[in-house]
Amino acid sequence: MTRKEFELLVATNNEGKVLELKKLLSDFPLRLRSLREFADVSDVKETGKSFQENAAIKARNYALQTNLWALADDSGLEVEALHGVPGIFSARYAGENATDRENINKLQSELNKKQPADKFARFVCAMALADEKGEVKFVAKGICDGKISLEARGNNGFGYDPIFIPEGFSETFAELSGDIKQRISHRARALRKIIQYLRDFLAL
Repeated sequence: MTRKEFELLVATNNEGKVLELKKLLSDFPLRLRSLREFADVSDVKETGKSFQENAAIKARNYALQTNLWALADDSGLEVEALHGVPGIFSARYAGENATDRENINKLQSELNKKQPADKFARFVCAMALADEKGEVKFVAKGICDGKISLEARGNNGFGYDPIFIPEGFSETFAELSGDIKQRISHRARALRKIIQYLRDFLAL
């Protein structure tokens, strides 16, 4: 398989994720495709019970629908004081079509009922890579520990970024530069493992 032939589908409709992944993969010899390029692709339901299961389900199904290698991820925020919630339901914590602001508002409301010190949280990302036949070849996981800010700050990023302060920093994810975030984020840590797999297995 030559570099020219190798195309990789970034299997998400979340434009924020697409942009972030494209930045992280910018130096890698791949032609990245987006789900937006495939009008007939059907949405895949996330029926798994973990980030890893959901990522694998999406990678497998989107690969089969597009006949391309597919990279899919499932990620979310786990808050210790809420026993891991919102977890795999992070994107729809406040409802099926909830906005980022609505999800943040609900999380802050729930945390306000807890002790002030109970702010430990972590972002988790699972990434799955499937070949064009839908066979899942590799699953990677990345974690970024931190804490919750009860005040939303910053305009970068998406999701819960404005209220997540990564360990070792005083700024939220939405305040940090793209370079820093690409180095320490849960998605970056999972993707580094995916990149190493591609280099080893496909000799790119």
